[in-house]
Amino acid sequence: MVSTLSLSLVFLHLALQSFCYGECAFNIFRYPLTRVERKYASISENERLRLKEDTRDMFYFGYDSYMKYAYPKDELNPIYCSGRGPDYDNPSNININDILGDYSLTLIDALDTLAILGDAEEFRKAVKLVIENVSFDKNSTVQVFEANIRLLGALLSAHLLIQDENKPFGDLEPEWYDGELLEMASDLASRFLPAFDNSKTGLPYPRVNLREGVPEGSRTDTCTAGAGSLLVEFGVLSRLIGDPVYEMSARRANKVLWKLRNSKTGLLGNVVDVNTGKWVGELSGVGAGLDSFYEYLLKAYILFGHPEDFSMFNETYTLIKQYMRRGRPHCNSGSGDHPLYVNVDMKNGGTQTTWIDSLQAAFAGIQVLAGDMEEAICTHALYYTIWRKYGVLPERFNWQRISPDVMFYPLRPEFVESTYLLYQATRNPFYLHVGRDILTSLNNLTKAQCGYATIHSVLDMTLEDRMESFFLSETCKYLYLLFDVDNPVNLNSQRYMFTTEGHILPLAPWLRQQTWDTDLFSSVDPVMQANISQANPWENCSLSSQRETTPGVYLERVSGVNTSAAQSETRPHGGSGSDQPGCYCRPHSN
Repeated sequence: MVSTLSLSLVFLHLALQSFCYGECAFNIFRYPLTRVERKYASISENERLRLKEDTRDMFYFGYDSYMKYAYPKDELNPIYCSGRGPDYDNPSNININDILGDYSLTLIDALDTLAILGDAEEFRKAVKLVIENVSFDKNSTVQVFEANIRLLGALLSAHLLIQDENKPFGDLEPEWYDGELLEMASDLASRFLPAFDNSKTGLPYPRVNLREGVPEGSRTDTCTAGAGSLLVEFGVLSRLIGDPVYEMSARRANKVLWKLRNSKTGLLGNVVDVNTGKWVGELSGVGAGLDSFYEYLLKAYILFGHPEDFSMFNETYTLIKQYMRRGRPHCNSGSGDHPLYVNVDMKNGGTQTTWIDSLQAAFAGIQVLAGDMEEAICTHALYYTIWRKYGVLPERFNWQRISPDVMFYPLRPEFVESTYLLYQATRNPFYLHVGRDILTSLNNLTKAQCGYATIHSVLDMTLEDRMESFFLSETCKYLYLLFDVDNPVNLNSQRYMFTTEGHILPLAPWLRQQTWDTDLFSSVDPVMQANISQANPWENCSLSSQRETTPGVYLERVSGVNTSAAQSETRPHGGSGSDQPGCYCRPHSN
């Protein structure tokens, strides 16, 4: 029996084949049009402008409600119209306390979205509020990864937007501004450093108390993405303030993770102990716990131009396609199942779970940046099919049973991000239609009394009283940029790159010119090296059949690198393993 999901994928396959992307154009003179072409071949200018304004309204409904009912707390409770901060009464509630630290998180995270929307006046007001009222000298224990991407990235982005002499988003600079946001960024990052100083391997502890450092008795298990997704923000900060310690710390952590790869497959696990260097979770995939590590290898190269980052991404991407990709060899031709990237056992590449998670929807965006367009289109089509089935993406979807394993949807941006990047790369109006479906679902299914709420279950569409900061920072931003074709970000796409939290950073020559006297890749502390070797005694064994692939169209445009897209490999299904819970670097709780 053919499932409804399979039928939807066939429909999408026909839709995507009906349009030519890249150097081709849709043939407007061919007649008659097919049903698929009539539905997706175009979208009127009036409709696009309406969608742009509706997205703008969505952002301001959430933002204004946060400022009215929740500020200066970290998040908005959109159902009961109140604010949410750390759970000081229950320090073990890491689903809340990892993220919320009593620092007006949502306001800081939304700064560059205000700029992108062209609201220079509100941006200046928000900057003033942040500078005058936010302090990081708090007795709050937060996750380094989350605070880095949400806070540090936001502060750096806002500072660099203010400093841009071209003023593409209007006059963002308060007349009194004297680099205060950069000072705050430096202060915050300095509070992360104890996570590295106390580590026996060079991998950062997952959490720090912003006032006291690493708490006594703190957990030592961290996800790979948490330890290995600091380089973009840390590298930009080091270059802005002339202090290499941040970039060196992040690069050292990446090198340690690289040494801990499995000697047979070259794959990384999803959870590692920072003291022993031993893998606690041996699941390898492209979703939660690993996703932004791959993303930042590529983005760090785009920003800083270090060949080592490029090489690591190339090898990793090859191995992902070798071990994790299932289905027919080519997206738009041949027979067999629709391509799918599954979770595997890092030791042998065998299938370990029968679920995929919603964070994996961002992988299509990474494939766009890598120039692997056919794969990106195919990856995105799968998640759009799931979105159409439920109206949103469940946190985990079981591809064997064709049903959700984990039901909630916390307004995540990953699918929106990939939709936007695919439209930018292809100009295919199909993705504007996808964006319209996303906007309609968010307004119909998640809009609450004073904001947008988490969906508790995609089966009955009940809501939870939480609007995470990434809704304004990423979900609304990417959706707005999808419809605002004349936005400075889109007109000057070669000048900007998005962090994993959706903050824009300049692709500027000065970021590639800085080199430090210390060789960042030559050595690891002997004590740390002993711990790493004990955890992985085969670290010096070479992997056979290593191939280099190179990111394509995007890198060629932004850096002048002559590149070609990676080629696909498939691997037979392996045995299923236990259902690893994984390590969610973006936790969720009511």
